[in-house]
Amino acid sequence: MNARLPETSSIPERITALRAAMTTQGVAACLVPSADPHLSEYLPERWQARQWLSGFTGSAGTLVVTGDFAGVWTDSRYWVQAQAQLAGTGVQLMKMTGGQQTQPHVEWLAQNVPAGSTVAVDGAVLGVAAARALEGALGARGVKLRTDLDLLDAVWPNRPSLPVAAVYEHAAPHADVTRAGKLDRVRRAMQEKGAQWHFVSTLDDLAWLLNLRGADVNYNPVFVAHALIGLDRATLFVADGKVPERLAEALARDGVRIEPYSGAAGALAALPAGAALLVDPRRVTFGLMQKVPANVKIVEPINPSTFFKSCKTGPEAGHVRATMEQDGAALAEFFAWFEGALGRERITELTIDERLTAARARRAGFISPSFATIAGFKANGAMPHYRATPESHSVIEGDGLLLIDSGGQYLDGTTDITRVVPVGTISDAEKRDFTVVLKSMMALSRAQFPRGVRSPMLDAIARAPIWEAGAEYGHGTGHGVGYFLNVHEGPQVISYYAPPEPWTAMEEGMITSVEPGIYRPGKWGVRIENLVLNVASETTEFGDFLKFETLTLCPIDTRCLALPLLRDDERAWLNAYHETVRARVSPHVSGEAKTWLEARTQPV
Repeated sequence: MNARLPETSSIPERITALRAAMTTQGVAACLVPSADPHLSEYLPERWQARQWLSGFTGSAGTLVVTGDFAGVWTDSRYWVQAQAQLAGTGVQLMKMTGGQQTQPHVEWLAQNVPAGSTVAVDGAVLGVAAARALEGALGARGVKLRTDLDLLDAVWPNRPSLPVAAVYEHAAPHADVTRAGKLDRVRRAMQEKGAQWHFVSTLDDLAWLLNLRGADVNYNPVFVAHALIGLDRATLFVADGKVPERLAEALARDGVRIEPYSGAAGALAALPAGAALLVDPRRVTFGLMQKVPANVKIVEPINPSTFFKSCKTGPEAGHVRATMEQDGAALAEFFAWFEGALGRERITELTIDERLTAARARRAGFISPSFATIAGFKANGAMPHYRATPESHSVIEGDGLLLIDSGGQYLDGTTDITRVVPVGTISDAEKRDFTVVLKSMMALSRAQFPRGVRSPMLDAIARAPIWEAGAEYGHGTGHGVGYFLNVHEGPQVISYYAPPEPWTAMEEGMITSVEPGIYRPGKWGVRIENLVLNVASETTEFGDFLKFETLTLCPIDTRCLALPLLRDDERAWLNAYHETVRARVSPHVSGEAKTWLEARTQPV
């Protein structure tokens, strides 16, 4: 049976077509993760299957479809969005995390799919760790897992093909370590683990390792490829025509040859007997690992490049500091315009995105936003991952808080910042929430901690003032940030939801966000975010200690403060921060932007 749909179809029609394809293949349930063959967070269009099937556009979620059920599992960042987008589709919202937690999808499948039946998931987009969890849970219930089917190909008309944007070099002075130097470092790590081969699928690892960048994924300067690295040669598997001839020659001089993207599976299958392959099970798909011969030994540490790229070099940190000054200047220009235009021009949440991007685009080295700008006014700010659309957005008028989370990709760094500003008159309750969130952000920003501490363990430092106020937030407090790479980068993560694994240890040179929040559904949201750099603090008889250097340079709006809630030391930190912002950003602005900067950095 051919269940393929016309290009214009409704979500219920798509689910019905998928069920028909499932019936043809004898499948009782189909699982559609938010993933691609590289386990990316942001996906090329070809692999946005969960979005196409369900209509839910959030970046995180898992769709499960059976003969009489369809549901999307997603976390609290997306509950309001998912509820609205899934309404009327027949697809249910299955809430993850928090006090209203739904049964995880793996357990749900194990308990709701009859014994002897089959669950299908495309192994090409299923992580090894996820596959093992599925196999264990389903196998214990007598349910078979099938990973050799891509049922979407049977129903998705004109499914997007592989992206075709050209790959380009990220060279000196922006990259201070050569490609050969990075390959040599990874090879030394391979040898330490007893491996002769190393397979890399994660796109930011590849971009960092080979000093290459691309434009295959929105907001992330990466390209779709795999790499197989040996002790004396490496192969980059990438679509034909994406690597210009001169760049291919430069890669060849460093021992990197180009092969077709589809050749990765065959290269893994051809690994010699007795060889050892280093592969990170959290960063490679089950489908590819099934190609590895049984007589090849698998070594499973974290990808060496994942850790290496997280620790920025001294020159990289210097470039990021300079980029933060440019980004701060763009923000000063934007906020000067915003405050001057408020009440005189029609400003919407969409206008804010347009104006912010335009301000950044005037700065040297700017390439693109680093993620979709979040501009949420009043109740919209209570949705942590809110996205204004032409069909649904607010006009900035009246009284309330405006939350703006935005960032830029520059040749010398990646930025990510959240600020909240008042519109009209704001309430004492809004000011209290703002001040509590600021106290939380400052508490972590000022922390000193042992080198190597597991990053999730730092989360309570930020949350303590919010917990003391009887509040909580459902997202993590901090994520790693790349160097002209992904705005979300591991291995460090500041979140008590994340397990404190050894590879989450904090080391010098890591850049991390600090972004606590309080969200009042239907009312307002507050999140204040800076990026910070791990730097050496002191060495005592108890070992080496690190602290945070705040990188982000933009005033925190003191008009939103309930000043009596701040201690003297907290006021001193805020005043010192504003003095630094004024000193470093002021040389890059003039006119109204400079006047705005002076006004918003006055001491409290």
